Amino acid sequence: MASITVVLLVLLPLLLSSLVAAAHSDGGFGFQATLTHVDAGKGYTDAQLLSRAVRRSRSRVAALQSLAVTPADAITTARILVLASWGEYLMSMAIGTPPREYSAILDTGSDLIWTQCAPCMLCVDQPTPFFESAKSPTFKKLSCSSPMCNALYVWDCYKNTCVYQYFYGDSASTAGVLANETFTFGTNGTRVSVPKIAFGCGNLNAGSLYNGSGMVGFGRGPLSLVSQLGVPRFSYCLTSFMSTVPSRLYFGAYATLNTTNTSDSGPVQSTPFIVNPALPTMYYLNMTGISVGGDLLPVDPSVFTINEADGTGGVIIDSGATITYLAQPAYDMVHQAFVAQVGLTLVNVTSPDDLDTCFKWPPPPRKKVTMPELVFHFEGADMELPLENYMLIDGSTGNLCLAMAPSEDGSIIGSFQHSNFHVLYDNENSLLSFVPAPCNLV
Repeated sequence: MASITVVLLVLLPLLLSSLVAAAHSDGGFGFQATLTHVDAGKGYTDAQLLSRAVRRSRSRVAALQSLAVTPADAITTARILVLASWGEYLMSMAIGTPPREYSAILDTGSDLIWTQCAPCMLCVDQPTPFFESAKSPTFKKLSCSSPMCNALYVWDCYKNTCVYQYFYGDSASTAGVLANETFTFGTNGTRVSVPKIAFGCGNLNAGSLYNGSGMVGFGRGPLSLVSQLGVPRFSYCLTSFMSTVPSRLYFGAYATLNTTNTSDSGPVQSTPFIVNPALPTMYYLNMTGISVGGDLLPVDPSVFTINEADGTGGVIIDSGATITYLAQPAYDMVHQAFVAQVGLTLVNVTSPDDLDTCFKWPPPPRKKVTMPELVFHFEGADMELPLENYMLIDGSTGNLCLAMAPSEDGSIIGSFQHSNFHVLYDNENSLLSFVPAPCNLV
């Protein structure tokens, strides 16, 4: 990491002189966008898809858990925060004038919007050409005194140009200039162009973008797309990571659950967001308990609360992690309840990429197996999970597995658990709302 940082500091001044000029407005509007899973269309088997998703989720959870430990250390915070950009779904959009199409990792766990830009001294593979700011008349570098520059965790100033640095753990990073540019969002009749969106134009990057060309943060901080557009409502309806059907994102006026609230889907339920001062950009929820097979588990409420002293603990809902990670005491009780109620042979797990609550499958002849119902309880809302949202067949072993894992610190509700729910983030009223929905049809 030290060598990468030295390279950044040496090469960035050389790059800045070749980067050019942009514009902004906002207002009430909305759009729809397509979300594609990062592994879609890559020819992976179901077993490979599961292994890759679990590996990404483990790395992301480790990063998010580490983030709150040293909130006063800006360098550490920036490194860990962008490590959390490993996500699962890509959002289609366009940058510049004329618009250049690209896709970015959608991340509800961070804020910065960025892509790789030419001239690129150190870049990683991506499916589209690097953005050429010199060819866009609406591109404009931001000054060091701009509010957006000061919203960065780590920034520097070169000839009154805001230079950002974001780190991915110890081996990956993005650095370049913070700039304004026109972004185009939406599909079909909802397509809209918005000027003066602040984003990172990365000229020195390392790591992996998982088939994307950048990242778009949907967190609660000032740099996120949600905050910059000034329309604090968005929703998504995610298909399973094993499905080839794209998912949908709705923003502003299109973010409503009315069309998915049908008589057979159950009522819309809502639970308030809570704020973790150490990680104010994350979407924390007040989880009150877990039921397995109709029995409320005796989990101490403190297992789900945020530690006020250091910001650890708590429960995050996160589009960028696939499976759910439960704090160890809660996970142990869920594990024990499933072992007791499923009545099948528990399988020993040897690989770190495997789930560890797995049962021998198929069952013995003439043995009737009933899977226990699983419910997540939140303040004011109960998320009753369909069977396909918490049990899956591991394609490499044939075992039947619970799609959850233990966490050493807080808990994270992953996308697999809230797939086929239409989920609405309402920042204005600080509410998360959800309703079951067939996301392949919405």
